Amino acid sequence: MVRELTGADLEWAEGLVTKAFGGRMQARRGELVDVLELPGFVAEQDGEPAGLLTYRWHDDGCELASIVVRRERRGAGTELVDALIEQVGGRARIWLVTSNDNLDALRFYQRRGFRLVELRPGAIDEARRTPKPEITATGAYGIPIRDELELERPPELP
Repeated sequence: MVRELTGADLEWAEGLVTKAFGGRMQARRGELVDVLELPGFVAEQDGEPAGLLTYRWHDDGCELASIVVRRERRGAGTELVDALIEQVGGRARIWLVTSNDNLDALRFYQRRGFRLVELRPGAIDEARRTPKPEITATGAYGIPIRDELELERPPELP
């Protein structure tokens, strides 16, 4: 089951994003974004919150600002992305930014119709120097975190 994110979810959501991302403030495209000030969805499994997705509208589409699940490969992430696709309703592209080390996310998004559309070499190195110095230097699989990757899901996909 997926439902709208509410104020009652914020304590749980903050703990989840802090554990996954080091806090609610996330850097991308040269800006710092409080992902918990945005609208979103909560996936529930067995009556418990299982995942969170937040998003925001831009002139160039809808940004999937954050997604995190408590346990991977149990369907919560797919349910959340499907809820966003339904919310957007084919009106605009859905886009997101991830880091070069996030191989599991690249697999996940590409299997759901997202395509790589931009590489910003050194963007995370720059974010580490200015808005978010706490970004770690090494990420998943021991890969140095340096670059932003942007993916999109065009509006014409079913």
